[in-house]
Amino acid sequence: MERFVIAVTRTCGSGATTISHLLADDLGICLYDRKLLQLASDDSGISEALFAAADEHMKNSLLYRVSKKVYNGELIPPESNDFTSNENLFNYQAKVLRELAERESYICIGRAADYILRDKPHVVKVFIYASKEKCIEKEMARLGISRAEAERHISKTDRYREEYYKFHTGQEWKDPYHYDLCLNTGVMSYEQCVGLLKDYLKQRFGMAF
Repeated sequence: MERFVIAVTRTCGSGATTISHLLADDLGICLYDRKLLQLASDDSGISEALFAAADEHMKNSLLYRVSKKVYNGELIPPESNDFTSNENLFNYQAKVLRELAERESYICIGRAADYILRDKPHVVKVFIYASKEKCIEKEMARLGISRAEAERHISKTDRYREEYYKFHTGQEWKDPYHYDLCLNTGVMSYEQCVGLLKDYLKQRFGMAF
């Protein structure tokens, strides 16, 4: 096994970003989250600000919540009026993820990477979550906010992630059948999760660290 990809999907407050950073540092590979927007901008010639603005627009769009634009691998050409549509911005991010998977090992947080790369044999699809109480405690401490504010923040963030996934994949975000591993950070430390993921790589791909 020359390379692999770990596609991380997560609930807000589960600690998935911290785990992903720890694992990326441990394995010496890149982590792609918002950095993906810059790469997609470079590839498409579309302003990175438009990619970021699309994320914010989608969070507040009712149409986004009730419709679907399931990813099929196609790109909208530059001469089209829809070249900078939310759908095409997602398509370029997907294009970058697929090209990266052909030349390097990496971790991607979110972006429906598990669906985009579902035909790749060297992809590990992981869902990281924790109990509501654990997530609330984590976000209260991380953001310095009240319990009520943390609950609202988590609810809004997870609803957006669920809708984003549904919009671009046509599937349910929390369906365990999409994933190879589901990790509950409420019963394991972040370091234990990193160790478990490394053990999984060893067992599945025969990798040695």
